[in-house]
Amino acid sequence: MNPKVKSQRRQNIRYRIRAKISGTTAKPRLSIFRSNADIYAQLIDDTKGVTLAAASSRDKDIAAQKVNKSEKSKLVGAAIARKATELGLKDVTFDRGGYLYHGRVKSVADGAREGGLQF
Repeated sequence: MNPKVKSQRRQNIRYRIRAKISGTTAKPRLSIFRSNADIYAQLIDDTKGVTLAAASSRDKDIAAQKVNKSEKSKLVGAAIARKATELGLKDVTFDRGGYLYHGRVKSVADGAREGGLQF
């Protein structure tokens, strides 16, 4: 598949998802970005346009772990859940960012659920 077509397809899926969901102060959006090597998660309040918390597989405590990418993704989910509970948040809206809910994206969601987030 042509890389430009593949990235454009993901972008269109992402736009469709974002048209339907949005984050508020009480229930922020848990946005996922997945690169080939790393995974990033953010809690975003779309009404104010601010990022409330962020976690990634590049954080020192997660990057130091010698585990595969799926397990690192689960650690990212647990880290974002920990930061959310520190902010007093437990309900979030999950934004898979145009990626399939499978593999590393699902691992982030599982880690966040185990950490106490509900979506």
